[in-house]
This record gives sequence, structure tokens and C-alpha cells, in this order.
Amino acid sequence: MSGDSRLETLEFRLTHLERAVQELSDVLYRQQQLLDAMSARHERLLERVEAAERKGEDPPAFEIPPHY
Repeated sequence: MSGDSRLETLEFRLTHLERAVQELSDVLYRQQQLLDAMSARHERLLERVEAAERKGEDPPAFEIPPHY
């Protein structure tokens, strides 16, 4: 294998690895955004439940759907 051919192979591999790393980074970013949104929603729901408990209200009942 000549030096030029070997260099081209390494450049080709590096290009693909850079693209793969960027794609993984993008996926990780989207997952973190989703996790942040879910955590915020979870906190809001906990606050609502705690507020209802302080007021002495019963937590909302989970009703069985009519098709059961």
C-alpha cells in the first residue's frame, strides 16, 4: 500500500468518523432536550399534587374508561 493510498484511506475513515460523531452528538442533544422537558413537567406535576395535599383535597381519581 502506497503512502498516498494509505493517507486517502485514513482521511476517508476520519471523515466518516466525524460525521458519525456529529450524528451522535445531535441525537444526544435531542434526548437531553426531551429529558429536560420531561423533568420540568414532572416537577410541575409534583407541585400540583403537593398543593392539593396541602389543601386537603383528594388527589384526582383515575377513572376506568367506559369500554372496560
